[in-house]
Amino acid sequence: MSTNSAAGDTDAAMTDCQLYLISPLDVSGGFPDRLERALAAGSGCVTAFQFRLKDVDQHDAARLAGPLQEVCAARDVAFIVNDSMALAKRVGADGVHLGQGDGDVREARELLGREAQIGVTCHASRHLAMEAGEAGADYVAFGAFFDSTTKASAHRPEPEILEWWSGLFEIPCVAIGGITPENCAPLVKAGADFLAVSSAVWSGDEVRAVNAFAEQIAAA
Repeated sequence: MSTNSAAGDTDAAMTDCQLYLISPLDVSGGFPDRLERALAAGSGCVTAFQFRLKDVDQHDAARLAGPLQEVCAARDVAFIVNDSMALAKRVGADGVHLGQGDGDVREARELLGREAQIGVTCHASRHLAMEAGEAGADYVAFGAFFDSTTKASAHRPEPEILEWWSGLFEIPCVAIGGITPENCAPLVKAGADFLAVSSAVWSGDEVRAVNAFAEQIAAA
């Protein structure tokens, strides 16, 4: 996952900030249609989608992933599995996002291959981000920048960490945590390559939300 394509070269020239959608915990029923509408909105500003489920066995998770992968593939959007290297391998995902307790980047690389996109949650830690980069991560994620209804976090980085990272490293950085169209501008201006968003999109009209994010990113 690079800043100019869903699964491109992370050394490519930096482009505008893009959206990284994170799924709600319920992706059953008509959710594939909602995802299709979201990806079609915002003039293609969504370039990655994270499949995030909790307390669902791998067989059911793989079944739910299939239709969503098809939607993402049709739009050239990277399909990233949250937490589980095994599930990412099973479904042939474009990559995996690892929390600090979900395994090592090198282990994920060995299992998923050289082309896999591997991201790491680094909270508010410059040290963890540098470690992830040295281990071969394709992107690092900082947050939560704001209160989030999706996932509780005691970590509250300032936007300056994005400015620091983007000024020193070519590996893209993702801002996460309670981000909305109304509060995202400082993160874009600070250098976030991606805004990871969930409830701000799925709690209402997904098309309107993605369009609003696209407008704010362009204005910033």
